[in-house]
Amino acid sequence: MNPYRNYAKTYRDELRTNVIPFWLKHAPDGEYGGFFTCLDRDGSVYDTEKHMWMQWRVVWMLSELHRKLEPDPVWLAQARQGFAFLTRYGKAADGSYYFSLGRDGTPFTAPYNIFSECFACMGSAAFFKASGDPQAAEEAQASYRRYIARGADPKGQWEKRLPGAPRWQPLSIPMIRINLSLVMAECLGDAGALEDAAEVAREVLARFRHPGSGLIFENIPAQGGFDLRSPTGRHLNPGHALESMWFVMLAARRSGQPDLISQAADVILATLESGWDQEHGGLYYFMDAEGRPHPELTWSMKLWWVHCEALIAALMAFQLSGRKEFWVWFEKLHHWTWQHYPDPAYGEWFGYLERNGRPASMLKGGKWKSFFHLPRMLLLCSEMLGELASGAEPQQNPIRPA
Repeated sequence: MNPYRNYAKTYRDELRTNVIPFWLKHAPDGEYGGFFTCLDRDGSVYDTEKHMWMQWRVVWMLSELHRKLEPDPVWLAQARQGFAFLTRYGKAADGSYYFSLGRDGTPFTAPYNIFSECFACMGSAAFFKASGDPQAAEEAQASYRRYIARGADPKGQWEKRLPGAPRWQPLSIPMIRINLSLVMAECLGDAGALEDAAEVAREVLARFRHPGSGLIFENIPAQGGFDLRSPTGRHLNPGHALESMWFVMLAARRSGQPDLISQAADVILATLESGWDQEHGGLYYFMDAEGRPHPELTWSMKLWWVHCEALIAALMAFQLSGRKEFWVWFEKLHHWTWQHYPDPAYGEWFGYLERNGRPASMLKGGKWKSFFHLPRMLLLCSEMLGELASGAEPQQNPIRPA
């Protein structure tokens, strides 16, 4: 019996039968366009506000599924109407994307958040690759430029902290840039973006990996180094660390830098070992590097996206490094995750669990959860497991002219 083949079927079937149908049934707004992402356990809509991150993530995911799972005209049509709604209503006068809209497209929240640009770029790039629409390529390139331009001062005029406050460099900005550049390289054939991804990947490992613990820190002083005198400087985010490391491994694989794969694998192992809850199982949401009280009271919760990123990271580290401890971790993560998150009654997965693994909320989508982390994980893991089952080399996704 081939365990890789069995796991691949499990992940692919979950995507096809429980996750995609849930979102296609409940998310599309047939009256105004875009998607409902604030969904209760049964898929009913509890809020019609349309948050830009979540909207663009749906466009990206539908486009990816159309390209990589099967060319389904329904998925492409939904991506198209989402793209049209967001490009029509989503932009402020300067071209940046609002944080949220009303159901009919009325701007609700100012474009204070740099990641609206990120997901606009991702969604547009993937939709271009799936559809060939030249407007989508233009939108992806414009959003990519805005994201990079805002990186040094991401909040701009909406920054609340005063000049005398400590200045921090968050991991989120460069880690997302790696992924964004990989998307631009794959979908638009941008070789310069691949070079950028590899360069930023090396920078993340050099600057954010703590030399003593081997862990990736969430915030470092703007001038570099580490500062453990405050909760901000001691803040660990296992989900971000794991997600960033599989981004690094992808960038390293596609640009031919095997030393980065080995370094990222070491970080993944250290993160899994330190972030695992020895009493209840699962990975903590947040941690303090010195074990001191964390200011976020949700620190001990178990979130769906953290475990999705952990599954991808462990499996990719196993596939690319061949180190058996990562397969052990993949199976450990698999069993805990699949025991606690799937909802057999209504489909999709719960997102927010208490430390002991019981659901803290029944929602299936909201301001921070949509059709993204879970289906991305199911798609990527099913692909990697299929490659392992067949003995094939990992797909390289070579850069071709768009």
